[in-house]
Amino acid sequence: MKLGFVSDSLGGMSLTQMLDHAVRMGVSGVEINTGGWSKAPHFDLPALRDSAEARRAFVAEFDARGLEIIALNANGNPLHPTDRAQGDCLIDTIRLAGEMGVKKVCTMSGLPAGSPNDTIPNWVITSWPPETQDILQYQWNECLIPFWTGVTQVARDSGVDQIALELHGNQCVYNVPTLMMLRDEIGPVIGANLDPSHLFWMGADPLVAAEALGEAIFHVHAKDTMLNSPVQATTSLLDNSSMMDVPARSWSYVTLGIGHGEDWWSQFCYRLRMAGYDGWLSIEHEDVLLNSLEGLEKSVRLLQSVLPLQGSDYRPQDI
Repeated sequence: MKLGFVSDSLGGMSLTQMLDHAVRMGVSGVEINTGGWSKAPHFDLPALRDSAEARRAFVAEFDARGLEIIALNANGNPLHPTDRAQGDCLIDTIRLAGEMGVKKVCTMSGLPAGSPNDTIPNWVITSWPPETQDILQYQWNECLIPFWTGVTQVARDSGVDQIALELHGNQCVYNVPTLMMLRDEIGPVIGANLDPSHLFWMGADPLVAAEALGEAIFHVHAKDTMLNSPVQATTSLLDNSSMMDVPARSWSYVTLGIGHGEDWWSQFCYRLRMAGYDGWLSIEHEDVLLNSLEGLEKSVRLLQSVLPLQGSDYRPQDI
């Protein structure tokens, strides 16, 4: 496996500063945010889309430091009913990835409105009252499947082999069954970006999810979640309070090791290998209480201590 991080983890730095820190910390690559919910401080999408020279210069910054571009990341809601720019960002990102020789794009599945007449995305997480099923039928059959049928064709035409969908709340694809359902409909270009932090707060088990996904794991975000049991006891894990107010929340994204210790991350890496995954772990630092560089450094050190780097060479002896 290889270790890297998401570029927005150091979003307050310039591209060169961010890449220099990547070298200093001893990671092998960086995943680049291109837009969507990110301001993409390291990636000028229009300029790179329009200029082959700009693309060559961007890639050269990585090559000069011996770093890889892990993937391009267009996280957002590409099926937003009133904001077409998020979907356009995804399409541009896929085409740019092809131009730059990047084979993987990370994104979200998207979340449409609940009907053709609505203007706000609608996340259905219960099966009652009955109109929830009408919403799901509309979202999947009229929006999600047609959209991804078209997008995956763009990926094939562009030479992008993998679209890794993050299992994320407020999206149509948010757990193992919904990922596999879309993959069955669209084909093996679609896979999972397995981020345990989201599964924690939704009540799933990332260790079991890794086994269930198997070859459908295309990418892994290394991000941790701290569950705040005293608050959870009255609030539940369905918490819509400010992400900045950690003491008041039932769960929060934290630096690796604070929510789940080294033993858990060691098991997670081993379960990934059991599932056949031997790709990137890309740290996504979103801890609002720690300095971003300090938190990222702590996360890198933790994973460097548990990440399996070499393939197995064990063979039973002849007896």
